[in-house]
Amino acid sequence: MRMSELPDALDQAVEADEFVGRLQRVRAAMGERGFGALIVNDPANLFYLTGYNAWSFYTPQCLVVPADGEPHLFARAMDAAGAAYTCNLRAEQIHGYPEDLVHQPDVHPYDWIAARARELIPAGADVGVEADAHFFSARAYLALGNGLPGHRLVDSAELVNWVRLVKSPHELRQLRIAGSIAEHAMRIALDQLRPGRRQCDLVAEILAAQAIGTPEHGGDYPAIVPMLPTGEAAGTPHLTWTDRPFVAGEATTIEVAGVFGRYHAPLARTVMLGDPPQRLSDTAKVVAEGMQATLSTIRPGVTGSAVHAAFTEVIAAHGLVKESRIGYSIGIGYPPDWGERTVSLRATETTVLQAGMAFHVILGMWMDGWGYELSEPVVVRSTGVEQLTDLPHELTIRR
Repeated sequence: MRMSELPDALDQAVEADEFVGRLQRVRAAMGERGFGALIVNDPANLFYLTGYNAWSFYTPQCLVVPADGEPHLFARAMDAAGAAYTCNLRAEQIHGYPEDLVHQPDVHPYDWIAARARELIPAGADVGVEADAHFFSARAYLALGNGLPGHRLVDSAELVNWVRLVKSPHELRQLRIAGSIAEHAMRIALDQLRPGRRQCDLVAEILAAQAIGTPEHGGDYPAIVPMLPTGEAAGTPHLTWTDRPFVAGEATTIEVAGVFGRYHAPLARTVMLGDPPQRLSDTAKVVAEGMQATLSTIRPGVTGSAVHAAFTEVIAAHGLVKESRIGYSIGIGYPPDWGERTVSLRATETTVLQAGMAFHVILGMWMDGWGYELSEPVVVRSTGVEQLTDLPHELTIRR
């Protein structure tokens, strides 16, 4: 039986056991930093520690994790009512702030949250905050600080994100399933991208494939929508789509992700409609060679910089340069990003890879008016690297 075919009941039992270990590891990291409490705002970290999963992160919400005692979730009242359906906390650990605090100019939900969190935090203790989390605003920080007099707010420096870096067997199963969904969605994209079709029509099929998933496992919404820069725009990343039709003689880079249980497996490929220009063909071959060198280097004990160097050496021999990083850690994802914001595969990365880490190896070559993308979601294994998808690495050509 393959890992991705394990019964859901077993997954749920493993997951229930995991929450205890996750909280223990976070508290150990808090102790090393001297935190009396940690305020967790990142929805991916809320999910990691409690299982809470809802599209509620656009309003203030957080988990207060004291050094001792039970964690408590604070959210908008209407969302707190739904938290019990997804998270592992008891009703008395879930608190909903009043509706009249939402989107007000003179009061803030963190005024209310801080007043109730004070009794959870040891007097005078430093409090870690996720100062760079996407949904922790400047107003939230100020309100929290005003509401916790006698406490120093300290940037947690992605404390929980770093705890998440090495994946458990349960998490690796989720990632493998996400990889199967990513491969399915990409195969549809590569097969259905044709001259004359509107970009938006192809994206509709990709989104449907991401949600439907596979016959074995349904999909989920991605932290980032499908991206497909086309024609001259293929020389820049992160563009989405228009209602413009695909045109013969143009290339399109496609980047999507398969998602299962909020775990993301991103994947990128490039499609050429018609005969490719020589520069694109040559670059595709070099990047494919660089991908093999990169994957061959990934194993426990090597640094992120060593992985980056393996790719750089290959492309430099062909006169190519890539200034941006070639990968980053992945796992749980919520909008607006599926990266973990910890390890990057770049020249200055000193982190040593360990078995259980997962990465999106993305070899994007963005030139002046044209570009090429090839990427793979991978897991570091004790014996080397495991690819989560199985697609050819060459340029896809549609004539």
